Amino acid sequence: MRTLLSRATQIDPSFNVGLGLVVILAVVEIFAATSYYLGRVRAARTPAQAVATSVARPVAPPASTPPAATTTSAMAPPATQTAPSPEAVTHPPPPSLVDQLLREGTELRDRGDTTNALARFEEALDSGPSNVTVLEEIAKTYDSMQVYEKSNEVWRKLHDMGPSAGEAYELADQRLKLGVPTPATTNAGLASAPLDAASHRDVGGNPEGSVMGITEVKAAETSDPDAETNLALQIGIKKQSGATIDHTKVKILVEFYDTVGDKDVKLTDADVNYEWLTPRHDWADANPEILLVSYLRPKTGVASPESSLSEAAATIRPGQKSRGAKSSAPDAGKRKYLGYRIRIYYDDKLQAVQAEPSRLLQLFPAAETSSAQ
Repeated sequence: MRTLLSRATQIDPSFNVGLGLVVILAVVEIFAATSYYLGRVRAARTPAQAVATSVARPVAPPASTPPAATTTSAMAPPATQTAPSPEAVTHPPPPSLVDQLLREGTELRDRGDTTNALARFEEALDSGPSNVTVLEEIAKTYDSMQVYEKSNEVWRKLHDMGPSAGEAYELADQRLKLGVPTPATTNAGLASAPLDAASHRDVGGNPEGSVMGITEVKAAETSDPDAETNLALQIGIKKQSGATIDHTKVKILVEFYDTVGDKDVKLTDADVNYEWLTPRHDWADANPEILLVSYLRPKTGVASPESSLSEAAATIRPGQKSRGAKSSAPDAGKRKYLGYRIRIYYDDKLQAVQAEPSRLLQLFPAAETSSAQ
């Protein structure tokens, strides 16, 4: 019996080796399976925690919120900000055609291109013939060009509109009463006049408190085969509203200037005469008195000496008769008409001054009193 048991318990060594290998493989397989499933569980838990964190953090309740409201807010999804729709965004309306033309015309005028500026203004006027702003800019442009006949027509149109035209009516009233450019169109030549004279003048170039002014100046040249230049100036002179004028205290100086040898500017030696077109010229009523002054340079005429050139300026006192200039020895260099300067004095004080071209006011500034000239 002992012999049988001892034989039975003897196991082949190769069996033990095989059994060990099986056990090792089983352990490795179990470990690999466990690692695989644990990795999947962890991957599933990570997004869930991230979502929970993103939901819980933005909705932290304020300190004054009750606990119940805090719980409810924590569970709510975060609020999303929506961009405003294009329809909800308000944009300023585009400028109208008239406003655009006005802006272009003003810029052109400021650059000195008055011709194209007027073209823009006229185009804007086609859209609104009674547009006050457009009419005012047209009048100012003509004033800057010193085309006073046309500017006065536009100022009269604005004046006829009455107070409903606003500030344009006041500017037109001032322009027609005083016969001077409005503040926006004062010529650059006037601006560069001596400061001591400008400091005593109003915005139109007239002394403060003036009682008389120039309403218009019309220059007309007549074709004359016997004359180099045959020119006439028609000057409107008006008193201020409510002023009482003593015509014996009125002094009007109209001076013509020539270029000599195309470089020097001198007082003319041509024949100058004047006559009143209005019969009374005493400014008893509100209507302007009209003075006509003529400039005549014959083709075969002779010139006056320098000592007599002052006689070529028409010095007019109401009630006096017309007189002309003297003539004598010729001056060196060919003379050619350049322009005029008009001054009005009342009670020995300067009331109004106007010149064409405006640089004559720089070359020959107007004295504040007639006795100081």
